Amino acid sequence: MTETTHFDIALIGSGSANSFPGPEFAGRSIVQIDRGVGPDQVFGGTCINLGCIPTKMFVHTADLAHTPADSARFGLTEQLRHVDWPAIRDRIFGRIDAISVGGEEYRRDHEDNANLTLLRGTARFVGPKTLQVTGNDGSEGADRTISADTIVLGAGSRPVLPSIDGLAEAAPHTSDTIMRVEQLPASLAILGSGVIAVEMAHIFASLGVEVTLIARSQQVLSSADADVSARLTEILEQRLRLEKGLSTTSVRRTGDGIELRGEQDGAEVLIRAEELLVAVGRRPNSDLLDVAAAGIDTAADGRVEVDAHQRVLGDGEVLEGLWAFGDLSSAHQLKHVANHEQRIVRHNILHPEQLRRSDTMPVPSGVFSHPQVAWVGMDEEAARRSGREVRVAVQEYASIAYGWALEDTTGFAKIIIDAQTTEILGAHLIGAEATTLIQQLIQAMSTGQTARDIATTQYWIHPAMPELIENALLQLVP
Repeated sequence: MTETTHFDIALIGSGSANSFPGPEFAGRSIVQIDRGVGPDQVFGGTCINLGCIPTKMFVHTADLAHTPADSARFGLTEQLRHVDWPAIRDRIFGRIDAISVGGEEYRRDHEDNANLTLLRGTARFVGPKTLQVTGNDGSEGADRTISADTIVLGAGSRPVLPSIDGLAEAAPHTSDTIMRVEQLPASLAILGSGVIAVEMAHIFASLGVEVTLIARSQQVLSSADADVSARLTEILEQRLRLEKGLSTTSVRRTGDGIELRGEQDGAEVLIRAEELLVAVGRRPNSDLLDVAAAGIDTAADGRVEVDAHQRVLGDGEVLEGLWAFGDLSSAHQLKHVANHEQRIVRHNILHPEQLRRSDTMPVPSGVFSHPQVAWVGMDEEAARRSGREVRVAVQEYASIAYGWALEDTTGFAKIIIDAQTTEILGAHLIGAEATTLIQQLIQAMSTGQTARDIATTQYWIHPAMPELIENALLQLVP
């Protein structure tokens, strides 16, 4: 029988979880168990290694590469003569990989972590507050049984591979692998139409790859406001091959690449591409943790159930000493949500008599497609269903001076407010720098400022892009 090693705190994960240890816990023994992310099981979590940061570094490069396609309307002639994919890839991961390696070395060897034991492996519950750790190949974590008074779960999520005939055997790419390919494929089919799919479509199309985006629904980015989703769908239809309303039935890898078959409007469709990227969503790693063995509740999508203080629930009740945060338990797969929830967990463990809530701020979304998309709060349909009397303003980029400079004929901002109080209920943007422009509305919603407050109590730079927000607000509170 394997001997059980007891710790004061067991910490699962190395993404936002990696910010948990610190001098406040110097008197407690901590074991940090990390499976790693991606096929190489690297340390540091999804955001830095496989998600937010490398994708945005690729997006910036893609934005530069796309510039010649827009140059003619400005009276310029530009050409994209060459794409050095290895140089692009290695610039990005040359920086990121060093951070991952350094982070693991720090946790394992630095004197700051004298009270911390790092185990590289997969943890799974074998009972309440008891974990079996199966080590990564060659690691010291193999076949260890761990118990702890406090267990903090920050195990994250991973890409979903849907149950489609032949898909797994075809060895498609996911966001875990597509950014590290040896060379650019001549053509790429992308299965999915959400955030990751449209960002990857922008990246690879800008770099000269023939992209086919396969959407099961009739619009891309269906989680966005309906008008924003419709506008982005129109734009992508002009830029790449967009197959809407296509239900994939089978995938095969052939000597020439990938053959994907599906049904669309009652007819069979065949799509051929050199490579396939599957980007249909992510799933929490609760199944790898076998949380049921610890009596932990999960939602229908596998998320670990927590209360507003991030305490884990079992049979609807708080399970003392168990905490969870980030993609494992949150519907919002956003790094700053995970960071905030981790800070809440940390505070609440240190100060159990002064519990804080994690659900006090609106959660925004940003999509680094071309054009960018950003939103926060209710969409128009939800706001009208809420029973409130609402007012809605739509301001086109083309209506402001800086929009003229950009020659932007498709972008707009939509702001939704309570007609009586002018409380901002939601904001939705599509266009250049949408992810930056929306921040002033996020701040207003988070601090309790109304549309009237921010529209009438400050000067706005002229002519600059924030005038888009100013003019939309002035429609609502003239």
